[in-house]
Amino acid sequence: MRDAADDSDSPPSHMSEDSDGSGAGAGGDTWAPDLRGANGGNNGRWAPPDQVLENVLESVLEFLTAARDRNAASLVCRSWYAAEAQTRRELFIGNCYAVSPARAVQRFAGVRAVVLKGKPRFADFSLVPNGWGARVSPWVDALGPAYPRLQRICLKRMTVSDDELALIPRSFPLFRELSLVCCDGFTTRGLAVIAEGCRHLRVLDLTEDYFHEETEVVDWISKFPECNTSLESLVFDCVSVPFNFEALEALVARSPALRRLRVNDHVSIEQLRRLMARAPHLTHLGTGSFRSEPGSSGASSVSDLATSFAAAAKSLVCLSGFLDVNAEYLPAIYPVCANLTSLNFSFASLTSEELIPVINHCVNLRVFWVLDTVGDEGLRAVAETCSDLRELRVFPLDATEDSEGSVSDVGLQAISEGCRKLESILYFCQRMTNVAVIAMSENCPDLVVFRLCIMGRHRPDRVTAEPMDEGFGAIVKNCKKLTRLSVSGLLTDKAFAYIGKYGKLIKTLSVAFAGNSDMSLQHVFEGCTKLQKLEVRDSPFGDKGLLSGMNYFYNMRFFWMNSCRLTVKGCGDVAQQMPNLVVEVMKDHPDDEGEVDTVDKLYLYRSLAGPRTDAPEFVNIL
Repeated sequence: MRDAADDSDSPPSHMSEDSDGSGAGAGGDTWAPDLRGANGGNNGRWAPPDQVLENVLESVLEFLTAARDRNAASLVCRSWYAAEAQTRRELFIGNCYAVSPARAVQRFAGVRAVVLKGKPRFADFSLVPNGWGARVSPWVDALGPAYPRLQRICLKRMTVSDDELALIPRSFPLFRELSLVCCDGFTTRGLAVIAEGCRHLRVLDLTEDYFHEETEVVDWISKFPECNTSLESLVFDCVSVPFNFEALEALVARSPALRRLRVNDHVSIEQLRRLMARAPHLTHLGTGSFRSEPGSSGASSVSDLATSFAAAAKSLVCLSGFLDVNAEYLPAIYPVCANLTSLNFSFASLTSEELIPVINHCVNLRVFWVLDTVGDEGLRAVAETCSDLRELRVFPLDATEDSEGSVSDVGLQAISEGCRKLESILYFCQRMTNVAVIAMSENCPDLVVFRLCIMGRHRPDRVTAEPMDEGFGAIVKNCKKLTRLSVSGLLTDKAFAYIGKYGKLIKTLSVAFAGNSDMSLQHVFEGCTKLQKLEVRDSPFGDKGLLSGMNYFYNMRFFWMNSCRLTVKGCGDVAQQMPNLVVEVMKDHPDDEGEVDTVDKLYLYRSLAGPRTDAPEFVNIL
């Protein structure tokens, strides 16, 4: 997943809807305390002392914007619990099955924004079967009557139909922002309803969504109001079907507040220039295809395109797109490179020779996403130029286990030596050494996220053939701020003992092709006391490892295991002893009668709502 925002991490709480990612005050409304009570009623007399204290408390809680602070306040006493619920404006629900919609809207009456997540994160890697669930329909049905002043909805990994999108303008007359991330089930017909019905729309962001096949594509861009719009952000680079470009150009021209625009691969360089001329104050731009239209008689030259980028040099700070890039046009972006803080080449299969001239101009870059086709040489150029880099993601062009891969420990070590302010890294490769990972831990001690994905199964140190235990051990020892860790390669229980001993702040742990016994999981459960999300795939962990977490599951948001050594009996023991957990088991081949007791997938999560009622046949809730 390249453009979707990562799952936010949150402290465990007594209600899943209280999780991190929220914040008070969303929607722009400010709580106005009335010390006389009843909105000036009671014949102008002052309210009783208890009522005054309650109003003052609600006013004070308005200044608490961090979800963790609001959660803590709600646990003080009943009056604080009620006051916090009354003043909460943004509701974050990290698992749509963790609480019922009715319970959420009953507790929080004044919500203006809702963030809702559905399928487990491994859905991004096609490990969650199609039709698993996470439909948004029960939530839309509940939100409509409860929150007529709702202004923002963000959905991630949810199934959304066109009819459900149509409920938004009918239910929320003040609606302003819709963000759909890794969602599926809708078409351009649903987008047309949003564009036409939401008259106050400011944000329409579609990020890595999967569109339902449609026999007739609707001209949804033309449905926006013909008068000046309030549009500030329009992102639709994942919409694979053609659209009405003239309508988009006109829309951009009558949207003076537009600052973010990311278009799909049906936009040529010539069309991109026209859009940039209509929106000279863009701060974030997704370029579309970044090549000339085939057969175009008026193809733009590099200098023509460079002129357009030079005009945007003062405002443009984030550049992405390049969905079908012609590298000959890359020099045209030189005028904006010095001002860029974020550059995304994760869809452009560039060589090091094509990348280096560009990256040499990007001296202020803080976020950089790229494909591994740039090789170690390209990463070395990044290290030499981008000393202020805070986030790096290196994606594989070929994500199969037996692929060659173009980056290795050489590129990782170069990055660690040149980009010492690094806070987050995602690095896909086939070859790695302990020395390079140890160097990363020593040179970049401020790392908060370290995700090293060695794609081949059980790959050892490429030089010494030793397990990668010491490298990952150094990461958790030296990076004291680490909250998210992904491990892979040849790892023994020793690596997980390091993680349990030193990874005291880790909230999200992903494990692939690693470990050699159930002791690995026991080390993690006993040591990582702040762990909320644990994902394990293709690792030799069985029932004993699962049962070692019995005392910790209630403090976690979820636990996912895929292709391990679990049995139905072991999973059933957890379900029997922990009734407030939902234990879902799945088989990859449900019609296969062999090894009836085996479990291919386990999804375990806490829930106030109990087992869900929409589970498909291949999901067995124990």
